This record gives sequence, structure tokens and C-alpha cells, in this order.
Amino acid sequence: MVQIPASKKDALRAAVEKELCERSLVAFIRRAWDVLEPGEPYIHNWHIDMIADHLQAITEGHEIDGRPYNRLLINIPPGMMKSLLVNVFWPAWEWGPKNMPYLSYLCAAHKVENLSARDSRKMRTLVTSDWYQKHWGDRVVLTRDQNEKLNFQNTKRGQRIATAITSLTGVRADRVIIDDPHSVDSASSETQRESEVTTFLEAVPTRLNNPAKSAIVVIMQRLHEEDVSGVILDRQLGYDHICLPMRFDPSRVFTTMLGVEDLREEEGELLFPDRFPEHVVERDSAVMGPYATAGQFQQEPIPRGEGIIQRQWWQVWDDERYPPLDYVIASVDTAYTTKTENDMSAMTVWGIFSQDPVAEAARTGESYMIERVYKAPHPKVIMLYGWAERLPLHDLVNRISDTAKRFKIDKLLIENKAAGISVAQEIRRLYASADFAVQLMDTGNQDKVARAYSIQHLFSEGLIYAPDRSWADVIINQTTSFPRGKHDDLVDTVTQALRYLRTTGLLQRPDEVNAELERGMVFEGAGPEPLYPI
Repeated sequence: MVQIPASKKDALRAAVEKELCERSLVAFIRRAWDVLEPGEPYIHNWHIDMIADHLQAITEGHEIDGRPYNRLLINIPPGMMKSLLVNVFWPAWEWGPKNMPYLSYLCAAHKVENLSARDSRKMRTLVTSDWYQKHWGDRVVLTRDQNEKLNFQNTKRGQRIATAITSLTGVRADRVIIDDPHSVDSASSETQRESEVTTFLEAVPTRLNNPAKSAIVVIMQRLHEEDVSGVILDRQLGYDHICLPMRFDPSRVFTTMLGVEDLREEEGELLFPDRFPEHVVERDSAVMGPYATAGQFQQEPIPRGEGIIQRQWWQVWDDERYPPLDYVIASVDTAYTTKTENDMSAMTVWGIFSQDPVAEAARTGESYMIERVYKAPHPKVIMLYGWAERLPLHDLVNRISDTAKRFKIDKLLIENKAAGISVAQEIRRLYASADFAVQLMDTGNQDKVARAYSIQHLFSEGLIYAPDRSWADVIINQTTSFPRGKHDDLVDTVTQALRYLRTTGLLQRPDEVNAELERGMVFEGAGPEPLYPI
């Protein structure tokens, strides 16, 4: 057997290592970890593969529908290696292994003194290390005249600049990386948060070397509904979205533009159990409280303080088909304009269905005893569909009409205000022969909060159902965050619909139905009056 000299083995091993690193960002991360964290063992997890694959798609010039793939938003809990991955390993990988030392990076965080400076030092340590220079020293050499704590440059004119989110002036880059643009304190301050959001919207797009091809990557934990992530998502700015909550939520699975989604299947399954096991997550959640846990861990910020309508009060309709419906209404809140600073128009569709208590007991396996008074089927409500959009008058009228026809509604409810009156007139004019009636609704002297409280008991008593759909989750999120949420357009349609059903007697509580039967008072049409006003 031919003995291979140790020197050749080392050279072969180095060549294989170099090739693997040049092919894969993940392979580079695995090997480069020891350079930066020699005393800490590397722990891999699937979320690192997911994020790295999307960053690699940017590097390799991937396109979506003929357009460069160069906008990426990543929402992930703290402690998941996000800053090292995006701010340190990725730029170092592009410079050396991918032979792109000419690229420039503008790396911004909410504070330059700690976060930006820390990652700048780490990248400089990595690219000047013996291991990195051994493989790619012919490609990456830092210049002596521009080698500072927050700003260093290589001989191919590539550079890395660290700055605060509010100081993005005077420089441009091929990659603008925004890592945690808000602190917990700044996100809680409306003035500071708006300043950081304004900088992101107005300054970041002008900091690109090539407006068509240069990339913007935002990676952060959620801290407020109106943080940078919230603005990106609300305004649909064209970013691919990776959202990874600490505990898996099946109702919030996001599929990225590259066709990748959360790999977990079991509700509540942890994101990185080797690093954040159950007892650690429980411990930290207890300290942080529900508000911080929802935003930082679950990437679903909720307003501080408990909402009027709680999420757990919504009943899940898990059948693929809706139940047979006795009556269908649609509720509309109008604002016909496409200007983003104005409210959206919103519409929800609701169906009344009767639920036989005997059949329900059989379905759920619960015992049921027929008492002295026969327990009649009692009505419940299911939300069939909903949407919220900014639309001009003509498109709004058509959108409302199409939805009404699709669900074969019996009545269309529109709030009796200036915009609503115009919409109602147009619908009556254009769709006079439609099968549904149009009714303008007066809100009286009650404000939005009072109207929400008036139908709160319907939710707490389990009378309101919704299917497990993404559009339903949007509506549920808005109702549960009211009155401290950013939007309330859909909430207005919810309260309007349920108040109508109550005042007309179409939606009665079980006790009301049975009380009427006990007194021998069976009404047709509008049904018996509620035992107590809404």
C-alpha cells in the first residue's frame, strides 16, 4: 500500500475544506465558527440552513419572475445566531469563498456603539485570521489606511461600514443590512420608533450602489406592530419573509418566495431546543411577560394591555365545509381611497347556523340529559370570509358586490357615514336586481370601544366561530389587539355585524331561546327579544 505523506494529506484536506466552503454558506459557517468562538461548541439547527439558503440566493443572483431576488425580511427570536450569520459570516463568505471582495456592506443597528461595532470587530477578526488567509488571502487583504473599528476596506475596494440606523447618510453599498433597527426602549417610544421607521423608508433606498440589483436584508425580532417589520409587511414592500416563532404556530406558517417554510409540524414545538429547551423558554417567558414574549419570541407583537375580545374566545370551525346556514349577512366599513395614509375599506361575511344541543353532545361525546323543558337548537355565528383593502370607489363597489354574490348573502350592512352612503347608493344603482338587500347602519352615540364591549359576551360565551384560514387570522389578530392595535377597519365590520344580529333577534343566547320556549312564546321572523340589551 502506498503511503501518502502527511503534508499531502493536509493539503488534500485543506483543498476539500476550501471547496466545500466555496460551495455552501452553511459549510463555511460550520468551519469558521471555531475562529470566532473557539471555546464554544457549534450547535447546528435547521433554521440556520433556511436563512443561509436565502442569503445564498441573493449572492448567486437568483431571480423571481425575472426580477433580482434582493429584498429579505427575517423575523426570529434573539439568541438564534442571527447577527453572526447575516452581519459576519455572510459578508466574509462573499468576499473570500465567493470571490466577491469588491462588494461593500452598510451594516446598521439601533446602536452603533455595541451591536454594529461588535459585529464589525468579529468580521475583521475572521477575515484576518490565519485560517481565512490560508484559503483566501490572495483575494482579501485589508488596507492599512482604512482599517478602523467601524469601517474597514480591502485592496479590491470592498468595505464594511457599521453605523446606527438613524445615521445612514453619505455612503452607499451593495448590501444594506439592518439588524435590530429598534431597541426595546426605542420601540416603546413613538417618537424614536417613528424616527427609525422614517429613516428606513426614506434613507435606506437611497443608500444602494445599484438601485435595481443591490440587496437590502432586515433581520430583527418584533417589538411593536408599527416597527420596521410591521411597515414592510403592511405596505407590501416586496420583501421575501422568513418568520420563525420560538414556539411553532400552525396558523402562521409562511412560505417564502423560494418555496421554503417552517419545518416543524407539532403546535408549540420549539425552534432551537438544543439551545433553548422547554425549561429555558418557560423561564424566560415568565420573566419577559406576555407582551414581550409575543413580540420577541413569537414574532407577533400585541399591544400592551389585554384587549376587549380575547383570542381564545374565538371558536375554531375545523370542518372543511361550512355548516348549513339559516341567514347570511355582510358587513362593510368604507373608505374609498388608495392613499396609504388613509384607512382601508373592509368587509366581513357572517352566517347564522343552528346547533342542536343533543346532536352537539353526541358529537363531542358529552353526556346530555333531557330536562323538563326541551332544549331547542340555538343559533351560533360563523365568519365566512373577510378582507381589507385600499380601493377607489368603483373598484370598492365591485369588490363588495363580487363578495356578496359569491357568498349569496341576504343583507349587506354599510355604516351610515359619508363614504358609506356613496357606496350604498352606487351598489343600489348598479346592482338593483341583486338578491341581497342593502341597509345603512347608524352607530348612535356609542364609540368604537363601547360597541366592542357590547358584543364581548358573544365571544366569551363561545357563540362566534371562524375557520382555520390565513385571512381569518388577520381578522382575529385585529380584533384581539383592539383598541390598541394599528388598524380597526375589520373590527368595525365585526361589531356592526354582530350588533345587527343581536338587535334583530337573529342571534340569541341559549338561555334566551329556552326561556322563550318555557313561556310558550315562539316567534317567527325577527325572533324573540334578547333578555338584556346589547
